[in-house]
Amino acid sequence: MTAPSDARPRGTRLPRLARRRQLLAAAQEVFVARGYHAAAMDEIAERAGVSKPVLYQHFPGKQELYLALLEQHSQALVEKQREALESTDDNRQRVTASFRAYFDFVAGEGEAFRLVFESDLRNVPAVREKTEQTLQACAELISDVIRQDTSISDEEAHLLSIGLVGMAETSARYWLSNFGTIPQEAAEQLIARLAWRGISGWDLTRGG
Repeated sequence: MTAPSDARPRGTRLPRLARRRQLLAAAQEVFVARGYHAAAMDEIAERAGVSKPVLYQHFPGKQELYLALLEQHSQALVEKQREALESTDDNRQRVTASFRAYFDFVAGEGEAFRLVFESDLRNVPAVREKTEQTLQACAELISDVIRQDTSISDEEAHLLSIGLVGMAETSARYWLSNFGTIPQEAAEQLIARLAWRGISGWDLTRGG
């Protein structure tokens, strides 16, 4: 069980949405620290400072709680990618911004990226489907830009975007595991430069 000093005090009555956010925050701490299978609803309730019946009023089970967190952070990653691509019309800067979105997500408070990229629940269809949807959603955003600005086919653009997303995820996670050896901005620029050297080889139909 969580040490009493880690638990939040009980007794405060919150609006439903605020309570839900509180429960999700507590669950994230426990899932990240323990992994899904070792996490217990008792510990999540204690960490949130509520009774277990209150937790079950909002989430009928541990899997539903995990899926709610996965949905929340998957949407956040996709939105970061969307904002990055819409932040400029300069394609080289877009590449850098796109990689920065992944590095920022991985470096984010609470290690939410572990729920999306390192789940020990990947064999559960609903979790696998959501993680694959997140990958495809990020790739489709990038693919749209490639299709608009080059003359390559839709299939080729999608394959390139899958490669770029895979590069972003893998490099960002590796960078975090060696945190401090390379500053974040330098790491982003390094990987973005590698990607740009490849992607800029295709003739542009517009922009630059």
